Amino acid sequence: MLENSAEEPLPVRVISEAIGDYLSKLGPVWIEGELSEVTVRPGAQMVFMRLRDTSADMSLSIMCHKSVLEAVNPLPANARVVMYSKVSWYAKSGSLSMNVKEIRQVGVGELLARLELLKNQLASEGLFAADRKKGLPFLPTAVGLICGRNSDAEKDVVENAKRRWPSVRFEIREVAVQGAAAVTEVSAALAELDAHPDVDVIIITRGGGSFEDLLPFSDETLIRLAAQAQTPIVSAIGHEKDAPLLDLVADWRASTPTDAGKRVVPDIVEELTKIRNLQDRSLRYLKNLLLNESNSIVQLMSRPILKDPYSMLSSRAEIVAAHKSRSLRAMEGELALGSEDLDSLKAQLRTLSPQSTLDRGYAVVLTQKGEIVRKAAALKPGDHISIKVAEGVVAATTDAALPAAPQE
Repeated sequence: MLENSAEEPLPVRVISEAIGDYLSKLGPVWIEGELSEVTVRPGAQMVFMRLRDTSADMSLSIMCHKSVLEAVNPLPANARVVMYSKVSWYAKSGSLSMNVKEIRQVGVGELLARLELLKNQLASEGLFAADRKKGLPFLPTAVGLICGRNSDAEKDVVENAKRRWPSVRFEIREVAVQGAAAVTEVSAALAELDAHPDVDVIIITRGGGSFEDLLPFSDETLIRLAAQAQTPIVSAIGHEKDAPLLDLVADWRASTPTDAGKRVVPDIVEELTKIRNLQDRSLRYLKNLLLNESNSIVQLMSRPILKDPYSMLSSRAEIVAAHKSRSLRAMEGELALGSEDLDSLKAQLRTLSPQSTLDRGYAVVLTQKGEIVRKAAALKPGDHISIKVAEGVVAATTDAALPAAPQE
């Protein structure tokens, strides 16, 4: 560590040389990125350029000998390359760059293999599962649109959507849709629209392009961000044959930007036609219902009971009167039989009563205590007795008790 203080500060050259010494200890590395801003000065032997990260807004200053670049020329614009380089520190100006010794273009075959591995990984995590996909709203309050700046894709989406539903409202975010800045700008726009309270569906679109041009829409960072979005996403990248990974994670995949514009809003002509058809069906149903009910009322009114409602009362009155007459006759018969039975019982009762016995000339002898005398031996001469006859009572005194006559 360099010794220094406020009283004894270090000169700029010492700090710059110390940084150079430290960085010189770092060994060479392989770096992958997107090549841009290639500057070749006439007569110069060194070429200066920038290497951008494909998923973040970061870049490094690159320099190499002209022969290193010529070994891989011609390179397409925004080519994805791998560089073998070492950190170079220019102490005089305090600038850092990467001194490149070898450049290799990343081939389509290698990129396809990487995408296939990434696709399988994301699929195993369930990011492409059908049960995760959200349904599109019938009529969104606002449609979020992420597209290139002044692009044909934007016009296709907006024009087709407004043709179907003229009052549709868009929240448009124009971003870079290819190159090193595409992933960063598309991701930022997606996060912003996903948080927008009025946006009910988000379209991410761009026109056709080469395989390399569409690579940002297969970036893992963007795919995971789309999978976490709460708002339904429609992917409309390139044409039918193009298949970026965004198509797999999106809630709906549109074959073209035109198709996306048609998917997010209903057709006002079709909806009005449906409404008219429903109105006609409802009116026909109501008319048929009223007609059926009217016919039912006519049929009911034609029935005898409704023509003369009192006929039911009259017939029922006759039945009630007949039942009443039968009930009275039955009750009179029962009463007559009961009266006869009562007379018979009264006659039997009179026959069996003590008074009837007395009326036939019999008498009841009572002791002075009022007890009935059943045996002559129970009396002694001189006992006072009472003799009850049919009419009245006779007082007497016993003279003698005679024995009972033998029964034959």
